[in-house]
Amino acid sequence: MTSRLASIAAEKPVQEKPMRAKLIKQAVRRSKMFKEKGLSEQVFAQLFSGLVYSQIWEDPLVDLEAMAIKPHHHIITIASGGCNVVSYLTANPGKITAVDLNRAHVALTRTKLCAAKYLPDWKTFYSLFAVPQRPENKALYEQDIKPYLDTSSQRYWQGRDASMRNRTRYLTGNIYHHGLLGRFIGLCHKVAKRYKLDFSQLLEAKTRQEQIDFFETKLAPLLDKKLIKWLTSHPSSLYGLGIPPAQYEALAACADGNMHQVLRDRLAKLCCDFDINENYFAWQAFGRHYGGTGQNALPPYLQERYFETISSQTQKVSVHQTSITDKLRAQAKNSVDRVVLLDAQDWMDDETLNDLWQAITQAAAPKARVIFRTAGFESILPGRVKEETLSRWTYHKNLSQELNKKDRSAIYGGFHIYEFNG
Repeated sequence: MTSRLASIAAEKPVQEKPMRAKLIKQAVRRSKMFKEKGLSEQVFAQLFSGLVYSQIWEDPLVDLEAMAIKPHHHIITIASGGCNVVSYLTANPGKITAVDLNRAHVALTRTKLCAAKYLPDWKTFYSLFAVPQRPENKALYEQDIKPYLDTSSQRYWQGRDASMRNRTRYLTGNIYHHGLLGRFIGLCHKVAKRYKLDFSQLLEAKTRQEQIDFFETKLAPLLDKKLIKWLTSHPSSLYGLGIPPAQYEALAACADGNMHQVLRDRLAKLCCDFDINENYFAWQAFGRHYGGTGQNALPPYLQERYFETISSQTQKVSVHQTSITDKLRAQAKNSVDRVVLLDAQDWMDDETLNDLWQAITQAAAPKARVIFRTAGFESILPGRVKEETLSRWTYHKNLSQELNKKDRSAIYGGFHIYEFNG
């Protein structure tokens, strides 16, 4: 899941809280306020107004293969936690415009870019975002990042969270324990511990068969408990994953409304389909930190081999707090080569979806590509986006399905690639 929201220009101060809240509510709400579903969306919007994702949950290796980035390409992407935004720099694009409605995600993305540019070496950069329990990271932030960070992002880190403690502690403890998703994963670990489930057995697995055995004999029986089935039958139980009510329905539809079966299938893919030493998504889910020994055991932006490339290109990225539709509307015709929507469209009603695709089509350069993910298996565009718009795009169904199988996050049902016909 993802932040799917959008971002503010690096020089401009962040909008005031009432405006931020309004933008997020508009993105999430599809039902009338006083209907049951509308109230659920209101609750989710409130939860989503703070930090949700310290790490984005879309596989950047899949994105990079799908986009086939060239040096002249202009990419517009939803920022979320910023991992993929910074990782795209490894492919040397011409320009990246990142957007998100969530103030916390804007600040985190800008901080990652600023750290890549101003920290002295990869080891220092890595220690800030990947090594837990480092009190010295506070001084690192104060001396080497804060002086170069925009005012609104400084305000975010210096501000206080719901516990009334300074947010810079996220950088000194373990940032992946914070945010809506981080707390949700922590709660899942407490439940697992209560049932005496030890995830270290999975993380220490030497073969894929050992991973499969762990899932079938340890994790699957836990998922089959009556309490777990009951909890997952309620949309609010998955708010911590960043899944709003509308997306919950799409997810449940993958198994005729049986959310328990959907979660079982997705967790089976996460546990079993990829070498645990190459899957940092599994490490974050089951270990709550990065581990593994494979070449791709870290997000690309945290890998030592890419640090100099990223550090030298941070000026190519601008980050903006706005909706992705509004940002696309502001682009010149033929000026956008790649658009990354994460799973944002799962949140949209038909009117919003059509506004988005009109804006994309207006700004798209010849052979532009749009990539996105869906909770369900199929693309949600046919029958919803007007034919006069959608007919100008070619859906690469076979390539989409092939790449979806490679997505190590295992969260989504579908990965989709559309290419502009011109």
